[in-house]
Amino acid sequence: MNPKFKIGDSKVLESREALDGTMIRRRRETADGRRFTTYERIEMPMPTVIKKNGNRKNFDRDKLFISVKRSVGKFFNSDLEVEEVVEKTIDRLCADGKEEVSSREIGQAVMDVLAEINDVAYVRYASVFQEFKTLEDFERILVKQKAKGK
Repeated sequence: MNPKFKIGDSKVLESREALDGTMIRRRRETADGRRFTTYERIEMPMPTVIKKNGNRKNFDRDKLFISVKRSVGKFFNSDLEVEEVVEKTIDRLCADGKEEVSSREIGQAVMDVLAEINDVAYVRYASVFQEFKTLEDFERILVKQKAKGK
């Protein structure tokens, strides 16, 4: 956000639903004619995350976004596509209605979403998430993904 103006100093030019209705995109303009976009998202109650070491933490949407972007962001054209992966992942996690979810379940949900969207991003994420050590690990997941595509 540009520090020279505040959202309160702007008017809404256009509003529309974005990303499967999970977010509202608003195009705004300041009094001096500068335009920018804001996104509003519906806050859902998120499950507590159980880390590998057993500690419990609040779910952090931004951390998930950064994780996905860092590992596979270059396979997408924009942050909005990464955001779509995050939204679909969160939808899957919330659909179960669990109060707690393991970090492993979160990683698997990301993999499931990526498997549907982008094969290369899926393999890349899987290689990090599942800590591939050998070429056989890559071959195994490639064969599995190719079989799904048939």
